Amino acid sequence: MNPINNRPVLTDGGLETDLIFNRGINLDHFAAFPLIEHPEYRIAIKDYYKEYLEIAKKHKTGFILESPTWRANLDWGKRLGYSKEDLIRINQLAIRQLKALKATYEERIPGILISGQIGPRGDGYRSDTSMNCTEAMEYHKLQVAAFKSAAADQVSAITMTYSEEALGIIKSAQLHGIAVVISFTVELNGNLPSGEGLKDAIQRLDKATANYPMYYMINCAHPSHFVHRLANNEVWKHRIKGVRVNASCKSHEELDASTSLDKGDKKALASWHKILRSHLPDLRVYGGCCGTDASHISAICQELMN
Repeated sequence: MNPINNRPVLTDGGLETDLIFNRGINLDHFAAFPLIEHPEYRIAIKDYYKEYLEIAKKHKTGFILESPTWRANLDWGKRLGYSKEDLIRINQLAIRQLKALKATYEERIPGILISGQIGPRGDGYRSDTSMNCTEAMEYHKLQVAAFKSAAADQVSAITMTYSEEALGIIKSAQLHGIAVVISFTVELNGNLPSGEGLKDAIQRLDKATANYPMYYMINCAHPSHFVHRLANNEVWKHRIKGVRVNASCKSHEELDASTSLDKGDKKALASWHKILRSHLPDLRVYGGCCGTDASHISAICQELMN
């Protein structure tokens, strides 16, 4: 039985922005995955996840441990000096490390899932690296296969900017026999960076894959950017079961140009989740994206679960 169908489930926040701005760790090309091979940074990553696990324990929620592998694909890996073989190894290592962390919490937090995180081939704010479904399936199979071989519970495609790349990831997940979650990012108008409507993208993928994704999410956007797209009673909304929101109301362009962290208004952000829950009847998974840390997730829990 899928635990997200039964109770609220938490996940983490903005890993990369937290590491850079809150913990003073430099990330080349905004990539966190190289840290897991270095003992001193591995401890920092573990401490990061533990903050969120403690919140889940306090509020008696489930938890999804997302691997720090958003950039661990072929193009970004090459820029960082990683070969194909290196990337396979490090994606598998990320899952093993999360499993070890899960083992220390699973008696206190039943229903912890291990998720292999896949990011876009290009940038998470722009659809500037366009692939068709076949190309995307071939490109992302390295991570999908690595996560499957490491026995992850699922793969999560985070910050998808256009539907064709997401479709390729779904097809790869189908081929490898692993569950998949698709999370889209949206602009200020509530549409994907490609210009596609959220509704159109979800319906297209479900039609093309016989509803293969476990569910869909929205991430890397403030709730005010997309809530107006949810103010209806249409069936497609039931496929959205998670959100990982930005702390800031700023546009992607403004955030990309920022040299300081905008943590936003935590209380207001938490209040937005009540509005989201009123529009999304199957919303279960709560986490954060750019600018958020454990304090944001704690505020959301205080708002929704007390």
